[in-house]
Amino acid sequence: GHDAGNSCWNWNGSKWEEKSGSNWRNPGFAQGDDHPVVCMNWEDAKAYANWLSRKTGKSYRMLSESEYEYAARARGQSTWIWGEDGNASCQYGNIADQTARSDVTGASNWTVAQCRDGYAYTSPIKRFKANGFGLYDMTGNAWSWLEDCYSDSYSGAPSNGSAWKSGDCSQRVLRGGSWIYSPQLARVAYRNGFNPANRNYDLGFRIARTKD
Repeated sequence: GHDAGNSCWNWNGSKWEEKSGSNWRNPGFAQGDDHPVVCMNWEDAKAYANWLSRKTGKSYRMLSESEYEYAARARGQSTWIWGEDGNASCQYGNIADQTARSDVTGASNWTVAQCRDGYAYTSPIKRFKANGFGLYDMTGNAWSWLEDCYSDSYSGAPSNGSAWKSGDCSQRVLRGGSWIYSPQLARVAYRNGFNPANRNYDLGFRIARTKD
């Protein structure tokens, strides 16, 4: 019974605008069934995890921020999941690059990676290299909504890997960067807080299954 809405924020070539009729089925660019879902807000992600849990009888949930970073790093310590060169993203994740600069309206002055990954908008899953844990697309493609309330500093966060339920819950955490954002925002440690009601055409989610 959850309604995923019928308006989504799109980049119109000069600024972001909330576009009526834009939604996860019609985000504003072509997608296949193997692309990540976008135009999802925090409530949508939460509702999907709850629906999938009911449907399958397994326990699905949103990830915590610390779980996401642990999974993305795969025990690595580098600035980006691929190393120390922000321009070397194109084998490892779909962020803003030369393809986006040439193909997305109004992107000619964007800060982008100096390589070309072939995808201006979202890309199919598993087109880039997996990380050390065998996980795909932990950086780029679509931002991942996480369970946590956003706090400016991560000091004082739960030490057991659970989500931070205190703090400013008018913002929820996003991690991972997206197809529209620069290498700087694709750093593994980069954290962002965002209005949980907002649907943007680069916002999605990942979910985890709790072991039975």
